Amino acid sequence: MASPGYGKQTAPGELPPAADDFAHLPVREAYLASLINNLPDGAAMDVKTLAVYQPLFGQMAVRTALNNLSTAGHLRRVRERVNAERPQWVFRTYFSRTPHSDAWWNYFLATGGAPEASTDSAPDPPEERSATPPSSVSPAYAALAGLGVADTRLALSAADCEALEPLAAEWLARGTTPALFTAALTAGLPTPVHSPAAFTRRRLIDKMPPERPLPQQQPTRIIECTDCRTPCRPHALLGGLCRACRSGRATKAPPPRPGALSPIAVRRHADRIRQGLRGDNTQLLQAR
Repeated sequence: MASPGYGKQTAPGELPPAADDFAHLPVREAYLASLINNLPDGAAMDVKTLAVYQPLFGQMAVRTALNNLSTAGHLRRVRERVNAERPQWVFRTYFSRTPHSDAWWNYFLATGGAPEASTDSAPDPPEERSATPPSSVSPAYAALAGLGVADTRLALSAADCEALEPLAAEWLARGTTPALFTAALTAGLPTPVHSPAAFTRRRLIDKMPPERPLPQQQPTRIIECTDCRTPCRPHALLGGLCRACRSGRATKAPPPRPGALSPIAVRRHADRIRQGLRGDNTQLLQAR
């Protein structure tokens, strides 16, 4: 077992156990996934411990298998802050018998709850999405449509509301309530307003409220690359691996320094030193 608070953590959203849970995996990955699945929560599952725990695979093979299990959607490594008063962090590996997509893992690690089943499903084809009409209008669209009710000089058409919707949405995103939105756009209107859409667009741009600074919050969970354990943002990981590990650069040896001896030259130099030492010892023995 790992230290309290560390080690394996079972992710939610698993399907009932079945004999073919890991049939989609290669033999080595299926073997280790079955082993990890049977470990209790809190069990140590670092590379060294898993290599010692079973007799078939060494540390390098276990490390590669864990990377493959991450890519297949079975696990993610994270650092979690468990104490809000002082910065105490623990290292955990979330494991799911049921594989999940990157979107599912990102939602779970950001919120702590399992998303709906639709998060793991493939998106609908574009033609099917476009054929389905929206069931309700957005708050920004509704605020724009309500301007004509508050003052007929700003009566906008449906096309005008759709075109101005992004600007209005930015107002609401910056904390403006629908009532304040209507008051700001209808105050001091000229008579007449020749082009309600152009006039509204100009006011939306000129009177845009300032962005409100967000309160600084300490992160409670940091996702790591499964391979190199580097902390990363969720969108930078695909299959739980960072870009360097996916491209293989993280496993390549660093380039030799300028002027550094090659391994062959180092061995030759060491052999010459050994021969010199043996010669000196021989002379010493003869002198005695």
